Amino acid sequence: MRLSEHDQQAIRDVCAEVAGLGARVYLFGSRVHDDLRGGDIDLWVDLPASGADKFAISTRFGARLQRLIGERKIDVLVTDPESADTPIIRSARHSGVAL
Repeated sequence: MRLSEHDQQAIRDVCAEVAGLGARVYLFGSRVHDDLRGGDIDLWVDLPASGADKFAISTRFGARLQRLIGERKIDVLVTDPESADTPIIRSARHSGVAL
């Protein structure tokens, strides 16, 4: 995994702050692979219950995280139990590493 311990802790902290303590956050995409270089930070936030504003959580999460770890390309995918099963969600579930 190509994230520093500082960055991993910042991600966990922001997840709890923005999405709540029951939410789980995963890293997926190219940053999961140690042998690759570059790439944005792809995060998947899985909410335990439906009803939250997923778009607001995604934008607040990305903005708050950039303030903590610096200006980097960060993509935040937010799902809940009612989220449709799309290719990007399947990819996150398949390759995601829990933080």
